[in-house]
Amino acid sequence: MDKKLVFRRLRRNPFFLTGFICAVVIVLAVVFVPMLLHWDPIRQSLADRFMAPQGFSEGFKGHILGTDQLGRDVLMRLLIGGRSSLIIALIAVVLQNVIGVVLGIVTGYFGGAVDSVVMRICDVFLAIPAMLVAIAVIAVIGASIFNLILVMTLTMWVYLCKVIRNDVRIYKNKEFVSASRVFGGSDFHIMFKQIFPNITTNLLIIGSQSFGTVLLMEAALGFLNLGIQPPAPSWGNMINVGRGYLTTYPWLAIAPGIALMLTILAFNFLGDGLRDVFDPKRQSFFSKKKNRRKPWKIRQPL
Repeated sequence: MDKKLVFRRLRRNPFFLTGFICAVVIVLAVVFVPMLLHWDPIRQSLADRFMAPQGFSEGFKGHILGTDQLGRDVLMRLLIGGRSSLIIALIAVVLQNVIGVVLGIVTGYFGGAVDSVVMRICDVFLAIPAMLVAIAVIAVIGASIFNLILVMTLTMWVYLCKVIRNDVRIYKNKEFVSASRVFGGSDFHIMFKQIFPNITTNLLIIGSQSFGTVLLMEAALGFLNLGIQPPAPSWGNMINVGRGYLTTYPWLAIAPGIALMLTILAFNFLGDGLRDVFDPKRQSFFSKKKNRRKPWKIRQPL
């Protein structure tokens, strides 16, 4: 696909623009805004507990989103928890994409017994809800950041593997692959040098869409105290603590809840926009409406 055409479609797609702008703002906020705050996200101060949000009345020196039940600044914990969630989600998405792509290419190219074994493993994972598997595994091996990444990687690679496998089964019968075999091209060269560049579209789309799913799973595990362990902040743990104070101190749960919702929505919009751009057959309502042409009016005879 022509690069100019891709950039033109990206600029005109409202879902991609909205998701991209929101995602960039969120990433910049969790990386740079903590540098402007002088609060410790872990240090407790019982004298300052349950302070109401002060906004920017005192600039960055005040408690912009208030304090929690232990006197810790909510905004600082929100940003540090968001940074941890984004890093964990990024690592998990990269690992599951690597596993899904490698197994999808190998099974789709060779087929036979390898394909049958891997596809049956995928069917087993798809038959059991990923969240249920994650809860069971973490309950057995213990809650830690490493185990959290491991569980999310092992439960989410099957979707991409099946898609990549189907794409490879189509491309391996193309003329350029047959020509490469005639000229002595190795299987590794054909799989990763010739077929792989033609299937990166689905990798990009599914990877961006799964980012929001991984974030939601990480927050859900944190809500159940199976993710990042206190006193380290995480959005799921903050929502779990704040739900007990919804009627008295609602900002404790509303702030991380809104942050989680906007982040997931941003990456879902980003994935939908990429799907519309790289798959013209599935254009969004806005793209169809903009490209719709009015038919010529035919004058009726008098």
